[in-house]
Amino acid sequence: MSLWVIVTIAAAAVQTVRFSLQKGVKGLGLSTGGSTFSRFLFAAPLAAAGSAALIWASGQPMPGLDARFWAFAVAGGLSQIIATLCTVALFSERSFAVGIAFTKTETVQVALVSGLVLGDHISAFGFAAILVGFIGVLLLSVPPRSLEGKRGSIFNRATLLGLLAGAFFGASAIGYRGATLEIASADPLLRAALALACVTTFQTLVMIPWLSWREPGEVARVVRNWRATALIGLTGMLGSLGWFTAFTLENAAYVRSVGQIDLIFSFLISLLVFHEKVRKGELAGIALLAAGIVMIISQS
Repeated sequence: MSLWVIVTIAAAAVQTVRFSLQKGVKGLGLSTGGSTFSRFLFAAPLAAAGSAALIWASGQPMPGLDARFWAFAVAGGLSQIIATLCTVALFSERSFAVGIAFTKTETVQVALVSGLVLGDHISAFGFAAILVGFIGVLLLSVPPRSLEGKRGSIFNRATLLGLLAGAFFGASAIGYRGATLEIASADPLLRAALALACVTTFQTLVMIPWLSWREPGEVARVVRNWRATALIGLTGMLGSLGWFTAFTLENAAYVRSVGQIDLIFSFLISLLVFHEKVRKGELAGIALLAAGIVMIISQS
């Protein structure tokens, strides 16, 4: 199995843990902005320390970061902030699962845009695999029938938040792959860590004044709850390091498509841990999603 596949699956697993932690801190009184900010505040120094250690161990000078790198990094960083805000806002929605499923529309969006922006090539078979997985996601997103036998509407506020999150997560994936490709180093881990350090530092510096203006006192609340929020930062940094490393090795559309395995992780947790009932549509969705992932892996 290719290295990028292993790294992507690991990143998806850590991301599943991080989303669970972020949902939990909403109960600590943190706002959507505060919960999002905690994702970056503690990740930035960890990523900076990691990239510094890798540069020191390599014995080489720090790679130069040109204007094209910063354009990709800033675009990706801002897109991720907006996408994370939309995702955290989903935690307050009754249709949370539906919204999260719609964030996965990013794979199709990345497949369509990455070729134009980065010149990444996606084969016909690869695009077919992405579409198979996307259909599986749609089947997973269909709301269950209510007690009265009526099926809930798939078009609601959670759907809108999910689509927005998917669009901006897709933009961040393209930005991050573009940033890692602009770093002159043969070491994919160093390129990933350095790009991550720059992005998370930028995100932290952007969100501090924004939160101070929009939600006075929220930054202090995030810091006071550091025992919970620092863990979000740690898992966020580890997950992002995995994504960034995968982006240095493979097309962002393929990486994000395989990364949808986190939906399967969530499904298995619901089934095995919480013993929730499984609908036929969900089984079909999981089967198609798994098939799409296997198709992509098979051609790598």
